[in-house]
Amino acid sequence: PRKLTLLFSANMIMSARTYADFTTQATFEIKKCDVFKLDEGPATQVVLTRDEGLQYYRTMQTMRRMELKADQLYKQKIIRGFCHLYDGQEACAVGIEASINLSDHLITAYRAHGYTYTRGGTVKEIMAELTGRRGGIAKGKGGSMHMYCKHFYGGNGIVGAQVPLGAGVALACKYQGNNELCVCLYGDGAANQGQIFETYNMAALWKLPVIFICENNRYGMGTSVERAAASTDYFKRGEFIPGLRVDGMDVLCVREATRFAADHCRSGKGPILMELQTYRYHGHSMSDPGVSYRTREEIQEVRSKSDPISMLKDRMLSNNMASVEELKEIDVEVRKEIEDAAQFATTDPEPPLEELCNHIFCDMPSLEVRGTNPWAKLKSVS
Repeated sequence: PRKLTLLFSANMIMSARTYADFTTQATFEIKKCDVFKLDEGPATQVVLTRDEGLQYYRTMQTMRRMELKADQLYKQKIIRGFCHLYDGQEACAVGIEASINLSDHLITAYRAHGYTYTRGGTVKEIMAELTGRRGGIAKGKGGSMHMYCKHFYGGNGIVGAQVPLGAGVALACKYQGNNELCVCLYGDGAANQGQIFETYNMAALWKLPVIFICENNRYGMGTSVERAAASTDYFKRGEFIPGLRVDGMDVLCVREATRFAADHCRSGKGPILMELQTYRYHGHSMSDPGVSYRTREEIQEVRSKSDPISMLKDRMLSNNMASVEELKEIDVEVRKEIEDAAQFATTDPEPPLEELCNHIFCDMPSLEVRGTNPWAKLKSVS
C-alpha cells in the first residue's frame, strides 16, 4: 500500500507540474474582416486564455458529437421528420456566444440544435426533443426545428420568418432600455427574402440593437450561392447598414467580430450586419445526401484545411496551452455525455395524447380544443 501511495503522490505531483507548465494565455493573429460602411473593423490580434480555449473546445466537440449521434438515430428511424444538422458550423455558435451575454437574445432558423445547447439547453433535453419524448426541451412537441429556452426564440421553420421576429425582440430591448441586444440569424438561402429587406429598413429607421447574421454555408438546400444570388457579398446587402464579412470557421474571428458588433449595437448606433463564411458537412437536411450538387472531395478539403475544432486544437497544442491527453480526456467525457443522453432519449416515454393541446395560451383558464373532427374534444391547460 505504501508503494502505491508513493506512486499515486508522484503522479499527482507530475500532473500538477504539467498543468503549471501550460501557457495560460497566448496572442493570435487572425484573418482580417472585410468591412462595409465602417472606418475600422474588429481587432486582428486577439488573446485566448487556456480556460477559454478548453471551454470552446468542449462546447464545439459536444455539438459535433451530438449531431453525429442525431444522424445515427435518424438512420435507425428513431428520430423522424425534419432534421437539419449543424456539424461544421460550430465556430459560429461558440464564437457568437463568447461575445454576448446569456441575458441577450438570440433567434435562428431551423438548423438550431447547436444554439439550443449554447443558450443553456442540455444535451439530454435536445436529444429527447429530437426523439419526441416527454423530457425534451419543448416537452417532445417541437422536434428538431422548434426548440426554445430562456432568451432563445427558436428554431423557426419558415425560411427567413425569424428575421422580423428578431427585430421585434430588439425593439423590445430598446423599449425597455435594458442595454440588451438581439442576435438574429439566417442562412444564405434566406438572404434573398423580401421580408429581410423590410426588416433592415425598420431596424435602421428605429436604430434597433440587432446584429443580423447571415450564416453563409455556401448552399441554400442544393443550390450554390453563385447560382442563387446576383451578389454574394451578403455583408453589403444592408445597403444603409454597416457590415462585416468574417471567417466563420475560426472561433476567434467570430468572437472578435461579434464583440465589435455588440459594442456597435450597445452604443446606440443601430443595427449591424455580419456574414459568417462557414460550411456544413451534412446535406441540407437528413433527406439530402449532400453529394449530388458538390463533390465528396470538396467536403473533405474543408474538413482537412479549415475544420473549426481541428484549428482550435492545433492552436492550443502548438502554443503549449493543453496536452493531447487532456483533450482526449475531454473527448471521452463528451462521448459519455452523448451516449447517456441518447440512452435517455430512446427510453423516456412519449407525451400522452391528453397533453397535446396544452400551453396554447399563457395564463388562461382551461379550454376545449376541437380535434380532427367536430366530435373529438381535447383540453388545453395553460
